[in-house]
Amino acid sequence: MRDFYEVLGVSKDASQSDIKKAYRSLAMEHHPDRNPGDKESEEKFKEASNAYKVLSDPDQRSRYDQFGHAGIGGRSGGFEGFRGTDDIFSAFGDLFGDFFGGGRGRGPRRGADVQVELKLSFAEAVSGCTKEVDVSRRVACKECEGSGAKKGTSASACGQCKGSGQVVHSQGFFMIQTTCPVCRGAGKVIAEKCNSCSGVGTEAESSTLTVTVPAGVDRGQTLRLAGKGEAAAGGGQPGHLYVILDIQDDERFVREGHNVLTEVKISYLQACLGGTIEVPTLEDACQGTESLEIKAGTQPGEAVIKRGKGIAVVGGRGRGDLVYQFVVDIPTKLSSKERELLKEIAEVNGIAVGDGKRGIFSRKKR
Repeated sequence: MRDFYEVLGVSKDASQSDIKKAYRSLAMEHHPDRNPGDKESEEKFKEASNAYKVLSDPDQRSRYDQFGHAGIGGRSGGFEGFRGTDDIFSAFGDLFGDFFGGGRGRGPRRGADVQVELKLSFAEAVSGCTKEVDVSRRVACKECEGSGAKKGTSASACGQCKGSGQVVHSQGFFMIQTTCPVCRGAGKVIAEKCNSCSGVGTEAESSTLTVTVPAGVDRGQTLRLAGKGEAAAGGGQPGHLYVILDIQDDERFVREGHNVLTEVKISYLQACLGGTIEVPTLEDACQGTESLEIKAGTQPGEAVIKRGKGIAVVGGRGRGDLVYQFVVDIPTKLSSKERELLKEIAEVNGIAVGDGKRGIFSRKKR
């Protein structure tokens, strides 16, 4: 069993406020409603809750600080933690109400989240755009407007829990609060169910939604559209829509964070003598160009850096850099005039060279 301070990511002298804040962050990340069917998240949620259960209680925390896990496990030395998520929600019902605007078993649950993938071109990711996505989800039933009750009727307060969604029963010396088995925490029951949705309150729908993509997004990032997920049965808050971005490559540009590298081919003559060439930029949806000066004597692999001409920082300020790296293009074929001129240059510099003609094996390949 891991150290509880390590689980919550706090120091041993952390205040109760810090402990609560740390648990809140972990609970929100691994909450079962946000990670349906994810066993690993459920275990992390349980582990964090067990740690918070001990460290939020001054007496248990003191014993834990002195004796470790043995100090909180009674004579057997075993720690009696939460067995499942329902135990956690029962114990921390009010706390989850503070965290999530309502906990399990206290009214309708939030609707499920929905994920879709959106493909973008490199230019769309750099400049930002507006796209449409097709979404299949459950929405509020049009017949009953999400109530689940037959048209003209309404749900009534649950007689078992009196509308609270919770029931209390004794277990030894303790009073245990659990989810009402009759209404399953909704706090209300439906006598006459809607003919269209059979009392569920939701129905399947396929629709097209508009997504605004900010400039500078990267592959694998996710956009959240709050409240655009599935509707909740019983009138709870809808879930969220998560749009996962898949960005196509551009053969001209290589992205490294907010910086962009592009290779610029120049001739050996330009490398020797210098010159000016037109190079692509990220402006005008990656269709812009500008003049770039080549200094005489440029070596292969040398680079020119354009500060602040790279990719924008999403949600922040500034942009990365645009880096032009020179690739010297050595010709594979030379005219007789070119060979003679190059041999003259070699002779002036005292360099022994060949005749500039391709070898026998090269000719065979052709």
